[in-house]
Amino acid sequence: MSDLSNVLEIAAPLAGAGGLGYAKVRAPRVYWSLVGMPVTWCRLTVTYRATMDVCGLTVRPSALRAFLVRNVARRRDVQPVPPKIRRVRGTSTGLRVALRLPAGLEPADVAAASERLRHAWGVHSVNVVEIKPGVVELRMTGYNVLNRVKIPRRALRPGPAGSLVVPVAMRDDGTAFVRNYRKVPHSLTLGSNQSGKSMYQRNLIAGLAKLPVALVGIDCKRGVEQGRFAPRLSALATSPDEASELLRVLVGEMEERFNLLADHQVSDVWELPVKARPVPLVVLVDEVAELFLVSAKKDEERRDRTVMHMIRLAQMARAVGIYLEVCGQRFGSDLGKGATALRAQLTGRVIHRVNDKQTAEMGIADIAPDAVPAVTSIAPDRPGVAVAGDSSGGWSRIRTPELTPAAAVAICREYAHLTPRIPALAPFRPAVRPDTAPADSAPVIRPVPATD
Repeated sequence: MSDLSNVLEIAAPLAGAGGLGYAKVRAPRVYWSLVGMPVTWCRLTVTYRATMDVCGLTVRPSALRAFLVRNVARRRDVQPVPPKIRRVRGTSTGLRVALRLPAGLEPADVAAASERLRHAWGVHSVNVVEIKPGVVELRMTGYNVLNRVKIPRRALRPGPAGSLVVPVAMRDDGTAFVRNYRKVPHSLTLGSNQSGKSMYQRNLIAGLAKLPVALVGIDCKRGVEQGRFAPRLSALATSPDEASELLRVLVGEMEERFNLLADHQVSDVWELPVKARPVPLVVLVDEVAELFLVSAKKDEERRDRTVMHMIRLAQMARAVGIYLEVCGQRFGSDLGKGATALRAQLTGRVIHRVNDKQTAEMGIADIAPDAVPAVTSIAPDRPGVAVAGDSSGGWSRIRTPELTPAAAVAICREYAHLTPRIPALAPFRPAVRPDTAPADSAPVIRPVPATD
């Protein structure tokens, strides 16, 4: 019996250590909740004041505070004042620490010291977000959340009616990256081959397929990328000539919607009554360079006409519920006339791994110059990792979860009944093949079983 007890005394700690080691590699959320978060919380509590002091995030106390310390507390030395901790909250990926900044500090000071705070507290990353004037939040992650992407369940819940919010990827601070079309109507996505750009677009289409919106595809590679999503597409153009004609029709649809707004004396489609409101429309351009490049002089007129239609949509279509999602490998002034004018209208930017620094600068340097080094440092063996920015100047690293083409097609089949039929787009409605027909579609003639 004593031998068995000795074996158990030795085996139990070994099994526990082995289980924690396995959880650290295979289930980092579990390891962080059991071990990482308590240790980091204690380290933060014990070393907070000293860490803030050595990181230069303390200020001289006010005259009133110094007077009270010397005369009431009877202390001769007056310590510098660090930011006051307002709240500490643990999550499955890290810690959230809300700080009240003293007079003399700004959020940029805390952001500049984020790398030093990361090493001091032994976490994977520290991101600084301003909540309101004078209050910032340190979003610390205990492990690399971009290794195994899992979008939080809260972000996957359907939003209120009328919201066009699609969770697409995971940020490096543990929050979900979403495409909110009412806040960021148009977006540009760049990336080289095998960078994860198609995966990003696939996740976006799968998310949009579940919403009551019309999807319009422009895939000049004969539809090899978007043709499989035909059950959920209201229109599809597979050549530059078809794309030019489709964009002309979309401009006409935009003008009809502006007439509707004028009749109701409103300036936005979301101000219309629900019964009179047209369905939102998202235009997905797979490879924008194909719309700019020409092989003969006779094609220049078609190119100029196409670019003019796209610029008009980017400038005015947001008010009538038409949104652009433009993708490509490279996008800049070298594409031709109108390229930079179109890019200036695309507020959102998602840049995957690119082949040269100039492409990264074309995509994001005009809105977030600090993000260019982050784009050029994306490793080739990290498909799906990208840098997302917007016109506010902020940016973050994101990564899209893996979604197979078959899974995306299945989602489009499941929600094919949500595909609106817009009369103006009827000539461009893609034909649905039998193997991509909706799974719940009933046959016209009920089969009769054969009998002997």
